Amino acid sequence: MSRMLLHGTASSLELEAVAFLRLMQLASPALPIGAFAYSQGLEQAVEFGWVRDEASAADWIRGVLTEILPRLDVPALIAMHAAWSEHDAGRVRVLSQFLHACRESAELGAEDRQLGAALARVLDGLGIAEGAAWIADEDATFVTSFALAAVRFQLPIAGTVLAFLFAWLENQVAATTRLVPLGHIAAQRVLSQLLLELPNAAERGLALPWAEVGFLAPRLAIASALHESAYSRLFRS
Repeated sequence: MSRMLLHGTASSLELEAVAFLRLMQLASPALPIGAFAYSQGLEQAVEFGWVRDEASAADWIRGVLTEILPRLDVPALIAMHAAWSEHDAGRVRVLSQFLHACRESAELGAEDRQLGAALARVLDGLGIAEGAAWIADEDATFVTSFALAAVRFQLPIAGTVLAFLFAWLENQVAATTRLVPLGHIAAQRVLSQLLLELPNAAERGLALPWAEVGFLAPRLAIASALHESAYSRLFRS
């Protein structure tokens, strides 16, 4: 196998392995974008007592994972993947603006913008030229940069969606260890339980017609809006 690489060729197994490793790179908590600083309303849900133990933490995270992300972020990721693939910069911007318009609070919009810009900076550093323009762009979103990375890394959309969902899930479970708090074994139980939800959530997002994109999540909106004015907090959202 190494001999093939030295001569400039690669087997299908090697190509699949590189794609898989690129997916792991995008989903890794080591990606330096600061996602660990955000809880996406979870901190306020703990403050209200809506999330108070392992079972309620799993329920809260499952609700967002299965009922919100497949109805908005995943379809947007799919649409942006297609737009980046077709070099349609106008479509990418419209989709980014749409995502910002759908965020329930100012802090969720700011989080999306900051994470999107941070990932764009990483991509620029990796030689993906389109990333540079989004570093200081007010329309930047995490999905925008994630889709760009997936296209330039030549990753299939199904794997891209799973990596996106896993990255979100792992960050939420990590937040519960500090907020609830959950011990690390309990957190691993929640993660192991919710991993089983990922394929179905991905399939639902992949199958959703664009005309049906959107959701209503009053508790998430309330928690996030009130978190903006919390007297003290561990997380930025």
